[in-house]
Amino acid sequence: MKHNILLCSDLDRTLLPNGAQPESPEARRLLQRLADRSELTLVYVSGRHQALLQQAIEEYDLPLPDYAIGDVGTTIYDIDDIEDGNWRPWDSWYQEIASDWRGKTRQDLQAWFAGIDLLRLQEPEKQNDFKLSYYAPADIEPDNLLKQLRQRLDVEDIRASLIWSIDEAADTGLLDILPERATKLHAIKFLMKHKGFAHEQTVFAGDSGNDLPALTSGLQAVLVKNARDDVRTTALRQLQAAGHDGCLYLAQGGLLGMNGNYGAGVLEGLVHFLPHTLAWLQDASTERHRER
Repeated sequence: MKHNILLCSDLDRTLLPNGAQPESPEARRLLQRLADRSELTLVYVSGRHQALLQQAIEEYDLPLPDYAIGDVGTTIYDIDDIEDGNWRPWDSWYQEIASDWRGKTRQDLQAWFAGIDLLRLQEPEKQNDFKLSYYAPADIEPDNLLKQLRQRLDVEDIRASLIWSIDEAADTGLLDILPERATKLHAIKFLMKHKGFAHEQTVFAGDSGNDLPALTSGLQAVLVKNARDDVRTTALRQLQAAGHDGCLYLAQGGLLGMNGNYGAGVLEGLVHFLPHTLAWLQDASTERHRER
């Protein structure tokens, strides 16, 4: 395969430097050079819908990816960079996940959760046919809430994933209810299977609670240095319980003088699992300095 490395990365506070910690400015420039290599396929894996994905790419001057997994794993787009990008949704992915909800709609699920005071429905543009999203207080213990939701879904025999994370900037909890197979992890594995990417050539990077299924799955994964301490602790505990020790790299900083936050951590993790990519980054860094 011409594109024999699959680099999958979350966006917000992973590649995007939109957290409280400082960014190493060189990181995004190196990512741009890395994305130009024919040996690498780049995938953005995000909770954002298509319009917000495109906005992030433009605002932060990110390279156009080859694929995008959006809406917390409920959409997959094949992206052609001709004419500024043609985003083609994968209908085969919709077919893959639809049966988990047994013909029920997002509106059906929403009706079952009416009366749960902690939940506040997110904006219409953050919903889709297979994604029901709520806000909730950031300071709650989510286990009791998730248990209550799960009981209502079990009554209807609905197979669903309940994804809890924290939006640090807004200080609010985020809850996504998806078909069981519509997580970021399942979408990555679907892409690997249908495009022929090997496990040892695939790397995933993330920072938050909704990345935990992929971070602790046994995929080669990296947790950027700016990740929350509770995410780091939970990830390590889950990895140990699953027997996946060694599959997760915790970015520390130091690669090419960068600090390990955001994109610097993504690149650091890539080099950890695929050491030959260091030479690519060194070449790109040298070229960049020559241009100055």
